[in-house]
Amino acid sequence: MPIVFLHGFPENKFIWKNFSEKLRDKFRVICLDLPGFGENPALDAPLTITDMAERVMRQLDAMSIDKCVLIGHSLGGYVSLAFAEKYPSRIMGLGLFHSTAMSDSLEKKQGRNRSIDFIERYGINEFLNEFVKPLFYEPRREELKDDINFITEIGKATPKSTIIEVIKAMRDRKDRTKILEKATYPVVFIAGRNDHAINLSTSTPQFWLPADVTIHVLNETCHMGMFERPNETLLHVSQFLEYVQMKTN
Repeated sequence: MPIVFLHGFPENKFIWKNFSEKLRDKFRVICLDLPGFGENPALDAPLTITDMAERVMRQLDAMSIDKCVLIGHSLGGYVSLAFAEKYPSRIMGLGLFHSTAMSDSLEKKQGRNRSIDFIERYGINEFLNEFVKPLFYEPRREELKDDINFITEIGKATPKSTIIEVIKAMRDRKDRTKILEKATYPVVFIAGRNDHAINLSTSTPQFWLPADVTIHVLNETCHMGMFERPNETLLHVSQFLEYVQMKTN
């Protein structure tokens, strides 16, 4: 059973290294770089979240993958939902890892605009020095400083044009809660109780939309559960994949 992991912003496919190594004995694991990130060329024109999903589809077609389980972190979850909207017959299961089907609030959109202004004025290095650290649970930041530095350096290696265009794409994405309501496949949510990027109280109503849903809320965890709670999140993902596999056999 193919499992496709999509990273968040401003990451690349290597955030899933631990998951890939542990799961590949049981599943066909594919970790993709989203457009403009990692090994892909910089974005040189505007694109939408749907555009990103279409490019993921083309990559899966090139690998002869007809159906898969899609698991997306944050931005990767937005892309996974857009993929599920456009290609529902190709989804066996959907995982939203610190992500949401809801569109940005006005306050969130304004924050994205401020980020773009900051990057234009001070550059991506200064932006990422400020952006990444709050994605981790504050009392554990010293303990997790190597992971914080890892994500920060990944972000700094990302072209400025990609960073800006993807912030715009996230800001302008539409609400996709209807996709969860219509889902005919299992869905799993992994959320951080202390997540400031995807606020738990705001996003909780979407948890009850899918007919077949599993929900995990991580205590003392912010937005980076795969680093903050690696064993716990790996277990949740593994159990979900086994459940999907059981349902499809």
